[in-house]
Amino acid sequence: MADVKIRKLPDWVVVRHKRTAELAGHSLEEELRTIITETALEKRRYWDRRLGKLRAEIRRKHRTLPDSTSGIRAERDRRG
Repeated sequence: MADVKIRKLPDWVVVRHKRTAELAGHSLEEELRTIITETALEKRRYWDRRLGKLRAEIRRKHRTLPDSTSGIRAERDRRG
């Protein structure tokens, strides 16, 4: 895992997150790790949803293509 150091944060930002962490019963480090991780996961989930919709749209438009594995394998065997 990576270590990150963030410099020059306004004091009020640190105080706010320290309070939130204290109320939740964990450290400032854990609070900030959770925030950063959740932010990254939100973006990942957003793109997963968009790509899922795009895949569904492509399937509706073009249908599912047949599996060509057996045909490719037969052609390779034929050629030696």
